[in-house]
Amino acid sequence: MTDVISELHRRGLIAQSTDEDALRAHLAAGPVTYYAGFDPTAPSLHVGHLLQFMVLRALQRAGHQPVVLVGGATGLIGDPRPTAERQLNDRDTVSGWVDSIRIQVAPFLEVPAERDGLAAPVYVDNLDWTAPLSAIDFLREIGKHFRVGRMLAKEAVAARLNSEAGISYTEFSYQILQANDYRELFRRHGVTLQTGGSDQWGNLTAGIDLVRRTEGATVHALSTPLVTKSDGTKFGKTEGGAVWLDPALTSPYGFHQFWLNADDADARAWLPLYSERPAEEVDALVAESVNRPAARAVQRALAEELTRLVHGEDELRQAEAAGRALFGRDDLAALGPETLGAALREAGSVTVDGGTPTIAALLQQTGLVSSLSEARRTVKEGGAYLNNERVTDADAVPGDDAWLPGGWLVLRRGKRSVVGVQRGDPSADVDEL
Repeated sequence: MTDVISELHRRGLIAQSTDEDALRAHLAAGPVTYYAGFDPTAPSLHVGHLLQFMVLRALQRAGHQPVVLVGGATGLIGDPRPTAERQLNDRDTVSGWVDSIRIQVAPFLEVPAERDGLAAPVYVDNLDWTAPLSAIDFLREIGKHFRVGRMLAKEAVAARLNSEAGISYTEFSYQILQANDYRELFRRHGVTLQTGGSDQWGNLTAGIDLVRRTEGATVHALSTPLVTKSDGTKFGKTEGGAVWLDPALTSPYGFHQFWLNADDADARAWLPLYSERPAEEVDALVAESVNRPAARAVQRALAEELTRLVHGEDELRQAEAAGRALFGRDDLAALGPETLGAALREAGSVTVDGGTPTIAALLQQTGLVSSLSEARRTVKEGGAYLNNERVTDADAVPGDDAWLPGGWLVLRRGKRSVVGVQRGDPSADVDEL
């Protein structure tokens, strides 16, 4: 067995763990079965979940057996948030999300046919053992092992108790359900290691304690750090909302751009966490970013590696081509209408009904400028582009030959502000700007 704990430390992927010496010895003694759980509280996972996959993949490559739990039961309850009660989703919705997330997770974990010596992942749903529990069994067999004082000490629970919203018994009991997952997986699959985010540490240790009390066994846990952005905004969020792993919710282009547009300090901090490159290569990229920040070497490495991991090689190449074209380095006409449309919808777009407005009016209508006078000033200063061609006449109207496949115009202000204009109904009546 390889020393995977040292590798995880090198990459900064361990925030907390149970007795590390004992965990190292346990992993070194032979293949360990480990698990991570994902609750279906949305139709897709998002980039905030990627850190768990980095740990799952590292442990699998080190020769250990992964178990992936998609929580059809816990997803019906929801882990308490610090601020307000979660909205409960109906059973059919959650069941559908379980299936879609299980499919979404599969490509992250290699199977033995792809690489000799790797254990194929096992997929489980905690509804299988939670649904048959009666209320009496839940209270007598599981609930009696939990002390309310320890449950109240959990950070999210304490925050809610001290708020006007309070906390329901439903969410309060979530940690009992998750702890029981560990016990069931220990019994059914011999799981002896659970991984999760640092905000889950109370739930992880509750599971360890339940296994010790009911099975007389020692099991382990490790947590990953909370990933933050240097400007204080939440990681994995953009102006359009969460950055999803499902291409129907966040296009591969938008996913690629999220990493490409990362702040220098953020990208340098994130690269060791998310990259599976050798340590020397990571260090070299970080050094290059410090010495030549304009080259955005770290951002490009993150965007390339993670887009390939999540969406595959073909989507990576299309996302790269779309980025080069939208920002003037490649021919826009070379992009297919689907790729161009997906990229522009992600970048931001408006639909124009009726006759085509002037370029000055389009610049204002798309939000690239705030007024017609600012639009004319931008054109005069050489900062406005239509389909990557510099605009010289603010009052010109794009002709029919300017529209790209799929009915698009690409407006750009400066080097990085791009918006798409989609042709709508040419016969519609619109108010003049």
